[in-house]
Amino acid sequence: MKELGHWINGKQVKGTSGRFADVFNPATGEVQARLALASKAELDAAVADAAVAQVKWGATNPQRRARVMMEFVRLLNRDMDKLAEALSSEHGKTFPDAKGDIQRGLEVIEFCIGAPHLLKGEFTDSAGPGIDMYSMRQPIGVAAGITPFNFPAMIPMWKMGPALACGNAFILKPSERDPSVPLMLAELMQEAGLPDGVLQVINGDKESVDAILDNPQIAGVGFVGSTPIAEYIYTRGCANGKRVQCFGGAKNHMIIMPDADMDQAADALVGAGYGAAGERCMAISVAVPVGDATADALIERLIPRIEKLKVGPFTAGNDVDYGPVVTAAAREKILGLVETGIKQGAKLVVDGRNFKLQGYENGFFVGPHLFDHVTRDMDIYKQEIFGPVLSTVRAKTYEEALSYAMDHEYGNGTAIFTRDGDTARDFAHRINIGMIGINVPIPVPLAYHTFGGWKKSGFGDLNQHGPDAFRFYTRTKTITSRWPSGIKEGAALNFKQMD
Repeated sequence: MKELGHWINGKQVKGTSGRFADVFNPATGEVQARLALASKAELDAAVADAAVAQVKWGATNPQRRARVMMEFVRLLNRDMDKLAEALSSEHGKTFPDAKGDIQRGLEVIEFCIGAPHLLKGEFTDSAGPGIDMYSMRQPIGVAAGITPFNFPAMIPMWKMGPALACGNAFILKPSERDPSVPLMLAELMQEAGLPDGVLQVINGDKESVDAILDNPQIAGVGFVGSTPIAEYIYTRGCANGKRVQCFGGAKNHMIIMPDADMDQAADALVGAGYGAAGERCMAISVAVPVGDATADALIERLIPRIEKLKVGPFTAGNDVDYGPVVTAAAREKILGLVETGIKQGAKLVVDGRNFKLQGYENGFFVGPHLFDHVTRDMDIYKQEIFGPVLSTVRAKTYEEALSYAMDHEYGNGTAIFTRDGDTARDFAHRINIGMIGINVPIPVPLAYHTFGGWKKSGFGDLNQHGPDAFRFYTRTKTITSRWPSGIKEGAALNFKQMD
């Protein structure tokens, strides 16, 4: 069986802790690899080496660092299919979806090519008599990223790209569920010209996470995952004096107004609700049609679209709509919440509980589910369901629909479908959520803007990628400068006479 270790000082190394985790093929339910889990001592040693390597990397001019990013982009495009296949085999995503995962990370790396511009400081000439004032952005030193299973390429690149472009060393602790792609990315970074030791990939579990949070040489930590863990990392990291940004769970609402194009809205909901088996923090998991007529028209269109979804392994072709969820435990949790929804009175309009795929009976597949008449007191509404389950909450008015999204504890993303510009504008201005789509179901900003949620979806005051990433991974130093009068007329060949 394949054994995976860590990427330390420019090479793959075996773990020394003696602890391992199983890496599954979610389509078959079989263990396909054994992953070494790092001890605190292994993590600390990797950080110490990274701190040494960072000194020279931080002193490398930004343009040279940007050239490494340029070459990395070329290599990502060269190995796109190879990376996507590895990603699909461990996560379960369809092949096109896996390529999309890599592509959205690649776009952030492209943005990082602009590091020389983004790292420029400010200058004020003659701030006072003979006084100039200027600032410079300098790396924070060693940064770390703790990244989730659902985007094993994109989110590591969202974090390591800006961190490295700013001149930091970076410790990546990816998800232990799908670790191959992060290791492959580290190898490509080395091929692109990144010096050894500047990027370390440490595989592990809570022991490694706590070691990152407690290590005094790590100056900043970024995290993406569930809200309870985001809050834990933010609290412990800040208590240890670190700069921390954490992004948590979501319950993204899509409001459908009576004037919306119902076919367009239904297509958008199916893609946003069931794509990647619902394992996206920006998935739409709650549809909020305004008025019973709107709700009935929407449900009528959703049912045939959902029933036509093709569920299968990524090897079944590019027409597969979504694959398995990541683990058997995830599958059981999703189906448990579905049962809870039925018991609490929601109407299960599309029932995917008995879904079985011939030849893949042991895989972690979950059929698509659609609930109607969901209310805000139900668990399926309050909790994040990281799976192919869409809940419909009927609202009588626009204000009621708005309140569902406003009052929910999560504030990652939301969308409205309408033909009315005034409604859309009002929604965008009033909603207390970080990312808003207007007739766009999954409003993930492009790489040159920033990604981040509000309320319990985000901890910390800076978002991911875009200009915020360069603020997070640098410190600003401001210099006030005044020079005494010097010799302007050339060489002085004699002592100046006393006055």
